[in-house]
Amino acid sequence: MNKIVNKEHFSEKVFKLEIEAPLIAKARKAGHFVIVRVGEKGERMPLTIAGANIAKGTITLVVQEVGLSSIRLCELNEGDYITDVVGPLGQATHIENFGTVVCAGGGVGIAPMLPIVQALKAAGNRVITVLAGRSKELIILENEIRESSDEVIIMTDDGSYGRKGLVTEGVEEVIKREKVNKCFAIGPAIMMKFVCLLTKKYEIPTDVSLNTIMVDGTGMCGACRITVGGKTRFVCVDGPEFDGHQVDFDEMLKRMSAFKSIEREEMNKLATTCEAVKVIDENGRTAPWREELRKAVKAKERADIPRVKMNELDAEYRSHSRKEEVNQGLTAEQAVIEAKRCLDCANPGCMAGCPVGIDIPQFIKNIERGEFLEAAKTLKETSALPAVCGRVCPQEKQCESKCIHLKMGKEAVAIGHLERFAADYERESGQISVPAIGKKNGIKIAVVGSGPAGLAFAGDMAKYGYDVTVFEALHEIGGVLKYGIPEFRLPNKIVDVEIDNLSKMGVNFVKDCIVGKTISVEDLQEEGFKAFFVASGAGLPNFMDIPGENSINVMSSNEYLTRVNLMDAASPDSDTPVSLGTNVAVIGGGNTAMDSVRTAKRLGAERAIIIYRRSEEEMPARLEEVKHAKEEGIEFLTLHNPIEYLADELGRVKQVVLQKMELGEPDASGRRSPIAIPGATETIDIDLAIVSVGVSPNPIVPSSIKGLEVGRRGTITVNDDMQSSIPMIYAGGDIVRGGATVILAMGDGRKAAAAMNMQLKK
Repeated sequence: MNKIVNKEHFSEKVFKLEIEAPLIAKARKAGHFVIVRVGEKGERMPLTIAGANIAKGTITLVVQEVGLSSIRLCELNEGDYITDVVGPLGQATHIENFGTVVCAGGGVGIAPMLPIVQALKAAGNRVITVLAGRSKELIILENEIRESSDEVIIMTDDGSYGRKGLVTEGVEEVIKREKVNKCFAIGPAIMMKFVCLLTKKYEIPTDVSLNTIMVDGTGMCGACRITVGGKTRFVCVDGPEFDGHQVDFDEMLKRMSAFKSIEREEMNKLATTCEAVKVIDENGRTAPWREELRKAVKAKERADIPRVKMNELDAEYRSHSRKEEVNQGLTAEQAVIEAKRCLDCANPGCMAGCPVGIDIPQFIKNIERGEFLEAAKTLKETSALPAVCGRVCPQEKQCESKCIHLKMGKEAVAIGHLERFAADYERESGQISVPAIGKKNGIKIAVVGSGPAGLAFAGDMAKYGYDVTVFEALHEIGGVLKYGIPEFRLPNKIVDVEIDNLSKMGVNFVKDCIVGKTISVEDLQEEGFKAFFVASGAGLPNFMDIPGENSINVMSSNEYLTRVNLMDAASPDSDTPVSLGTNVAVIGGGNTAMDSVRTAKRLGAERAIIIYRRSEEEMPARLEEVKHAKEEGIEFLTLHNPIEYLADELGRVKQVVLQKMELGEPDASGRRSPIAIPGATETIDIDLAIVSVGVSPNPIVPSSIKGLEVGRRGTITVNDDMQSSIPMIYAGGDIVRGGATVILAMGDGRKAAAAMNMQLKK
């Protein structure tokens, strides 16, 4: 049986499945297909392979719900098993440098067209791709197609995207304007028929894929016989691709409709039974208790429940309290009410927005029925740090941004608040669960850095059964979670509990060890470590390189927050000093800038100002952080940018000169570019400036590993599996991205763990 490792929802009835099939992935070529069977009595269903990842040992299939078998396949979820996946089968697509090639993909036919487009482009062709569908929702894989196409034309029947019209109109437009040497068409049979009629008129050779009529796929049954050029051919053996001008499409269409009446009868069975082979899951959507919950409250009634509001400390009080958490969490009653708002969607968009793949509906429905500990267990199946993520992850840009409530004009379900509630409840109950650990395999794995990427990677590798050791350069485990995020947002005790849980899973932690200085990768290899995950972060602060920036009391946010958070410099009994400014300017508009300015306010600043070169609308900081800052009396000076610091006779900063800005056109980040207004400056008095304009990777680790490829900004170069130029060294988080949220870094860690596990098993 083959496990579904990832499932993505393209549209109402179209899904992308990533399936474990290492041998198929290794042997597959463009045009190959597999035969899939769901259930011991399931139908054999041909599906063209849309992609393959040899390192992960997976293949990608795109499936549309059109009949009994495809619906049963689409009902399977991540973690479920498909009864059979056989292949690769068929003849590979003949690829050469034809010249100019038009590729016409219709609906889910776009998926098998993708590897052909990629291969044609790699062979040096000029590739023009025409994508077509009934509506926008059926235009899939557009970005991937564009990467390998010289031009993409989009046609939709209803005009909801691209141009209104049929695929043949887009193809003919190209034919009339330039010489076309070859055409490929994949999609519904009727679409391919009319594309072939068109190209035959212009005498353009055209190949089509006919895998939709196959049954066995190995040449045993003969059900896929078809007339091509007056001769009987077998799609599974001789194809699935043929000269479209020679295919008898009328015969093919009749054969395809032969079992429609039987199919309709079988479809009725779906209401009462499904023989799909699923991993038994008492918490799954089809579990009786979840079905009862859905029936207990109508969807409209759930949607009408207003979103609960997070309980918060009073703004005036908290602005002077450095370590008390601002957000106080939900009560059990609030959590249950909020959980009722979740519609338990059949195809939950929220999960697609979660970088670590949490089963969001499952944990929320457990909260609704009062099983709070079960909710926490669900979270910990895929997230090593649920209490952390529930506090600091930008859910409004990720899982909550995909919530169905938004499409109904309602506020999204408060997924982050509920995640925090479940994790906190478990911790406070004293009944903390430890995820199941695989059988120990004795293989030693080293993790460099104990931030969110490293911790997530370590947790997953421990579950796989590896002997994992995390090496941390600082004296505290947690990386940016400890030194970068203030306790009024993320208390250290919360991080410590999550780390302790990893220790119970068997993860070893070594503090005060700088890989690349204290110990080298070569030393670790001599100690028996077989593979490495580098998650050393981006601790090198960026500055603006303007006059006076090296004045006393101009510091980076990294330095400022490390002093206050990690070294507890503001406490009387701490030996670490920190500047306590009266008039504090923080340069930047991200979450780190908000953390810095709110910390300065708590340390006694009479005036704490955010200076940002764009408008508030372009600020990358979370809306919640901006809201909290304003409530606490933080000033916002937007459309201003420092151009010089002025110091007193002792070299201490006393003023900052600001250039007034206006917004121009969007830049590469999608935000409107700030443009200086000539002659418009302003000078304000300050005694402390905190620069928070981004970070760069610390070069110690990358520079210490011979042969490791790094990018222009010093980031480690990795492939899609987070694998570096050295096969047994993977990397993720800020050392790869240059700057990332906690949850994106954790997603990198999980992806790297899955890929490394596959590689080590070979």
